[in-house]
Amino acid sequence: MLVRGTFVHCLHSSGLEILYDYLLAVDDLGFITHFDPAASSQSTQFLTNTNELPKQLPEGSFLLPTFCDLHLHAPQFLYQGNGLHLPLMEWLNEYAFKAEERLDADPALARRVYTRLAERLVENGTGAVLLFGTINEETNLILADVMHKAGIRAFVGKLSMDQSSRLSYVEVSAESSLDAARSFVDKIKSKYASPGLIEPVITPRFVPTCSDALLNGLGDLAASQDLRIQSHLAESHDQVEAVRSERGDEDLLVFRRSNLLTPRTIQAHCTFLDVPSLSQLRECGTAIAHCPLSNAYFSAEPFRLREALDQGLKVGLGTDVAGGYSLDIMNAMRQAVVTSRMRQGSNIMNSRFESSLAVGWIESLFLATRGGALSLDLPSGCGSFQVGAPFDAQQISLWDASTRVGTGALDFFDYPVKITPEVVEKWWCLGDNRNRTSMWVQGIKL
Repeated sequence: MLVRGTFVHCLHSSGLEILYDYLLAVDDLGFITHFDPAASSQSTQFLTNTNELPKQLPEGSFLLPTFCDLHLHAPQFLYQGNGLHLPLMEWLNEYAFKAEERLDADPALARRVYTRLAERLVENGTGAVLLFGTINEETNLILADVMHKAGIRAFVGKLSMDQSSRLSYVEVSAESSLDAARSFVDKIKSKYASPGLIEPVITPRFVPTCSDALLNGLGDLAASQDLRIQSHLAESHDQVEAVRSERGDEDLLVFRRSNLLTPRTIQAHCTFLDVPSLSQLRECGTAIAHCPLSNAYFSAEPFRLREALDQGLKVGLGTDVAGGYSLDIMNAMRQAVVTSRMRQGSNIMNSRFESSLAVGWIESLFLATRGGALSLDLPSGCGSFQVGAPFDAQQISLWDASTRVGTGALDFFDYPVKITPEVVEKWWCLGDNRNRTSMWVQGIKL
């Protein structure tokens, strides 16, 4: 595959690169083998040695790395957009557990829900997703199968929980929960041989639903096979207080004692972590899934994004469906910036003039692409365009050159339009899935 045109990516959190008239080549395994200016001697020589003609991107279009969603509850897609009037622990009992239990009891419904979820992810440019499933193995195997057929990089977690306020939705013991986790890991690893596409994830739901014996066993299992880990950490006031009451400790310390904070761990939310606690996560190499939309509904605190980035933590974005009502990472990008601006505004109003807490749109675009890929520990170069990286890309249309009409919600009045940072910012603010015309993961068009 050969593509010629404009490429946009963020190699670093503070830098947007717009690469005009570049030539990119992808091999049969889906990896980038050439990436240079089309007019360079290297590209001229490359074209001389191939019989393939490059696909020319239309004027007004560019390629961008696909988005990474670091936190999504797949079964909760069933009731997306409902129940946001309740505090977290009540919401779990009233909506989440019931939906997950329903899908576990109805494999056909689970397949229908997950198939539509996969379609929506592709529509929204999400090429890699970290998924919470249910406690039932069969339902999670269906989830993995659907994502694999859709071509999405999916990291699937079978929930582990031996404690629950809903007696019909819980595993009977720590031992049986660990056996189920081992079985799921073995089946996923035996069925999907290619790493980085479909992988199992050790998934203790969160501290209130897991005994110490279960957490310790999951930590040992993850360490023995170098497995990914995901959970929720310091998410809401009622959750934090529940852990303090039941365990007499902070959930960060509970996870750390169980060896569940590792360089292969992604913890969602972390809104109640102060700067010293963030430093502990950095020491562990643990990444954070920042979910600004669901945080606004279920947490009494905003996440300290500026401080986390300044400390060098790995951070990406999560939609947290259904705690967040939108599957679109573009909404997560915007909410991340909005929340940070409100934090900075509060500082100003309280006459605190230390360094700004605001985060810019380019930083949020980095979090949605390269930052998410680094947090997920995806194959080298993922989330960017460089030789050796997988070709995970989405084609974005800004305007139709023949009609001089903007695509979707975009309007331009001075043609010809050059794709500048200001034009990309306009798309960042106003764009939606109408601007997305094509998408590839590992070189395969979805």
